[in-house]
Amino acid sequence: MTTLATEPALLTLTDVSKHFSIPSPRALRPTERKVLRAVDGVSLSIAPGETFALVGESGSGKSTLGRIAVRLSEPTSGTVTFSGQDVTHYSGRQLRRLRPRMQVIFQDPLGALNPRMTAGKIVAEPLQAIGGLRGSALDDRVDELFRAVGLDPAQRLARPRTLSGGQRQRVGIARAIALNPDLILADEAVSALDVSVQAQIANLLDELRENLGIGYLFIAHGLPIVRQLAQRIGVMYLGRLVECGPADEVLRNPRHPYTRALIGASPVARRRARRERVVLAGDPPNPLSPPSGCRFRTRCPQAMDLCASQPPPTVEITPGYTAECHLLQ
Repeated sequence: MTTLATEPALLTLTDVSKHFSIPSPRALRPTERKVLRAVDGVSLSIAPGETFALVGESGSGKSTLGRIAVRLSEPTSGTVTFSGQDVTHYSGRQLRRLRPRMQVIFQDPLGALNPRMTAGKIVAEPLQAIGGLRGSALDDRVDELFRAVGLDPAQRLARPRTLSGGQRQRVGIARAIALNPDLILADEAVSALDVSVQAQIANLLDELRENLGIGYLFIAHGLPIVRQLAQRIGVMYLGRLVECGPADEVLRNPRHPYTRALIGASPVARRRARRERVVLAGDPPNPLSPPSGCRFRTRCPQAMDLCASQPPPTVEITPGYTAECHLLQ
């Protein structure tokens, strides 16, 4: 499925797949294996300074796709293009040169920070190792970064365990923006925080995007934060990008039954809209044995015979807005 930004792209994924070979649990021979198609033929692009949100249930492939996007993982097939350069097979020195421009904010701020280092040293580390800063220039830059993420520079001496969850995530954000990256993968970056703190961190990320021109690939389960942040939304289900388009349009008038189900399950949606709620049947299928035809058909209340025999087409609803569903033909 192809969905491209309307502006010149910062990041482009073209027909990207990631497959894992898994030993069959009932194999009579140890060489018998199955293929897990974690990501299967996904194409998308992100413009400079844009927040592109990927949403979907656990196991949808969104985190795997995010790791491929920032080259923490290499795709099985497809291409990753960053600022016009094919970086799909970068390794070693090439990746090290690319790293300052691609950064990550992790879900667990405590696990992502070295407990033996102070917050100041954590933020200073990339500035020393890659930026080459020393002395007062380093101190001034660390103070500037602390203020940029809403921390008091006096907290430089604190260790991660003495900080709150929100403060730890702010330290992680300061480290991520230290080298002025073009793209940040925010993988469930607010999901481990209290709801009130989630909103604060989301506001901070959006402020940094506007001030620094950072593009985000924002991965999330919940839609309320996505509503607040994203310019475009991609919805993943069992490795496929089933709907993708401008955030306002996707949230206001979703075309895919799975997207409608996600939005209907959102507390914000239930308060604000009287849209008929789509109730999903059962749990997602085993990704090692996905359904034939449309992968969503076993849970879709509108499934037809056609859905079992043929994969759904990619339908362009408006320029830059696509969905995969037989009902849209």
